[in-house]
Amino acid sequence: MARIVFLGTGGGRHTAMFQARSTGGMVLEDSGTRINVDPGPGALTNMMRIGFSPYATDAVVVTHCHPDHYSDAEVLVEGMCRGGMRRRGALCGSVTVLDGGHGYVSCLSPYHQRLPQERHVLTPGDSVTIGGIRMDATESDHGDPTTVGLRFHTSGGVVSFVGDTGYSDEIARQHVGSRVLVLPVTTPDDERIHHHLCTEDAVEFVKIVKPDLAVFVHLGLLMLSVGPDEQARGVEESTGVRCVAGEDLMEITLGNSISISTMPVRGGGWNRDWVF
Repeated sequence: MARIVFLGTGGGRHTAMFQARSTGGMVLEDSGTRINVDPGPGALTNMMRIGFSPYATDAVVVTHCHPDHYSDAEVLVEGMCRGGMRRRGALCGSVTVLDGGHGYVSCLSPYHQRLPQERHVLTPGDSVTIGGIRMDATESDHGDPTTVGLRFHTSGGVVSFVGDTGYSDEIARQHVGSRVLVLPVTTPDDERIHHHLCTEDAVEFVKIVKPDLAVFVHLGLLMLSVGPDEQARGVEESTGVRCVAGEDLMEITLGNSISISTMPVRGGGWNRDWVF
């Protein structure tokens, strides 16, 4: 059974700098494989809160070279590779993430890029299989021009993690067939920011994709101030598709039905995962 756990549902530089929500991306698990997507600020902290050992990571994927999506990635790669003592797992990222360019310097050092067993530079149309999970890279329209979205083919259906993007019908159509649509809705109503989605864009996106569930993430400060739950309800009423605003530590399980819960937070004290 596949599941998604959100380590952070905030997004954008202001939410990230104040940590109004964690901006730590998500974890996708299926059939014993764990993929960590866009581990920005708060990812590692929230993993420890719910008992997710970085050692259990099988792949780290970064969609673009903005710090709210990559700041914890190097440390997570070290965890995946047992502190750098074992070559294992996969590191996947857009062109700027791994190679730099377009005014960006690679956000992961050459040392960290050498640690995993596999390294994959993602461009739209590419497919990579990790532990039986096929991951397709899709096109985005973002400030980092090499940003990719992702489609994961899981045992519970296709999960789309839409990269930060402005709206177009063509971008939305790439995600048709997704059971769960993880959509970065940064601003409310029609408060459009260049290269990002607002709630009005989300209505059109969801109408085209028609998933079983749409989850709004990458919530900016303005979205948080007006209330993302109400914004998601408005999209659900307009489209007839179940829509929810993501919450930090939200868990979504994909079986015959889709269930939503909150991960329990473990107590403090000594953690047996710290012994290696």
